[in-house]
Amino acid sequence: MSELELIVEELKTLPPEKLHDAAGYIHGFSEKGRADRRAALDRAFGCLTGDEARELEEAIEASCERIDTADW
Repeated sequence: MSELELIVEELKTLPPEKLHDAAGYIHGFSEKGRADRRAALDRAFGCLTGDEARELEEAIEASCERIDTADW
């Protein structure tokens, strides 16, 4: 049995909600999946006001870890 056939057989045993999750994961590999993610990003672009963007930037600066590339 080929790998594809094995995967299909495994998919047949999944409950509907897990099959939906698996489908989403598989679709993410397709060109359409990439296009959908890009479209979602494009829709989100510019959704913050200037003040909100500054506030978010300040929170990231104050609270997020910094990576020191020389610290290996």
